[in-house]
Amino acid sequence: MKNFIIFIFLSLLISCNKEYKPENKIKEDVAFLADDKLEGRQTGTPGELKAAEYIKDRFEKLGLTGKGTNGFYQDFTFKPKTNPHEEVKFTENADGTITGRNVVGYLDNKAENTVVIGAHFDHLGYGGEGSLYKGEKAIHNGADDNASGVAVMLNLISKLKDKNTNNNYLFMAFSGEEMGLLGSNYFVKNPTINTKAVSYMINMDMVGRLKDSALAVYGTGTSPIFKQVLKSHNTNFKLIQKESGVGPSDHTSFYLGDMPVLHFFTGQHGDYHKPSDDTETLNYEGMELVSKYIFNIVTDLNDNGKLAFRKTKSEKAQVRFKVGLGVIPDYMYDGKGMRIDGVSEDKPAIKAGLQKGDIVIQLGDKKITDMMSYMKALSVFKAGDTTTVLVNRKGKEVKAKIQF
Repeated sequence: MKNFIIFIFLSLLISCNKEYKPENKIKEDVAFLADDKLEGRQTGTPGELKAAEYIKDRFEKLGLTGKGTNGFYQDFTFKPKTNPHEEVKFTENADGTITGRNVVGYLDNKAENTVVIGAHFDHLGYGGEGSLYKGEKAIHNGADDNASGVAVMLNLISKLKDKNTNNNYLFMAFSGEEMGLLGSNYFVKNPTINTKAVSYMINMDMVGRLKDSALAVYGTGTSPIFKQVLKSHNTNFKLIQKESGVGPSDHTSFYLGDMPVLHFFTGQHGDYHKPSDDTETLNYEGMELVSKYIFNIVTDLNDNGKLAFRKTKSEKAQVRFKVGLGVIPDYMYDGKGMRIDGVSEDKPAIKAGLQKGDIVIQLGDKKITDMMSYMKALSVFKAGDTTTVLVNRKGKEVKAKIQF
């Protein structure tokens, strides 16, 4: 009997000392979401629903509870302005509307405040207007955009299990991002939690191509504490910080709902919005580094209560365009001007001889110092206008004529 009691005691001791080890299924998650079988995960298609079901199953296995309007799901219906994907079979309703699906999971620590961590999972299907590919019809798997963000989000769930319990955590996989931040916008306007209790929101979009240790973080000005925390935990990255809470991803919806936001992004590349954005191109070790960095930030903020929200300068800049130059900006560039990361075919820029790597320093009579000044300068032109553009090309100034 004595030996039996000792055995039970030792078993309990070993069990108590067994530390939970977070999983790392980043590569596995990307492989499923970026598989041809999902046909590019376009909002309103069977591939989107398969991706949503996969994420829901992963949420369940990681111990989350459903926080949508129907279990883990939050469906939203919209009528697209145009339908550039005639060959794709959408899940259309009788009135021509399309139904998208957010996936929402909750880690309830019985805390006063909640942290939202999200990433969009939809992509371009077979291409359409959003594609930068000019070849024959092909599946756009979107491994970096944005299977990478979803995979890192799932990795963070595992890391946060029974950790940093001073906050609750709402994990969201958004759909409709490629069509205009539709899923995140719908959630903010139709929340399934009290958004007044949201401390801050973290978004990950295209975090799979870490190169030269460069990591962009948007929204650093949306709470006074962010810059200090980002700096104190940075041991691996060349940080490129953008203060504005407005940007081309789902964090914008939460910022416009008066919530502090941080958006993580490893940069543009030549495979962006093309069929070549596939699994073999990703930097999986880099994705784990990004996940660890975000976890350390969340850990630091665990006992800070509800973060103060601050509006950022560019929030009022509602710039609208009648024309485009036909370039992909280099969002990782933090120097003077607007550096071109890619040039689209049959557009004004390529016809004027502009090249990848050119830095736009003047458009018309307006000096270009950053992305915002570039957008403001572009907004004054309309179709048929002509002007000049001045670029810095490998240290030399080159002037070209642009016709919109």
